[in-house]
Amino acid sequence: MAKVSISLDAELVVEVMVLAGIGSPQDAVEAVVRDYIARGHRTETRTELKDRNLREVDAKPQEPQG
Repeated sequence: MAKVSISLDAELVVEVMVLAGIGSPQDAVEAVVRDYIARGHRTETRTELKDRNLREVDAKPQEPQG
């Protein structure tokens, strides 16, 4: 797996370490990134279901109005 090196504000990393109870800065940052990705996937799943339901409602024939 490819690795990326970045610089982060130490206070941010320490805060993540404390909040997550993780002792390693590397592990703490990885946990945040993994959580962010997982949230994105959950959001995609929810919005996809909602969009699909809306499309089904729009696809149903409507009664004549007037």
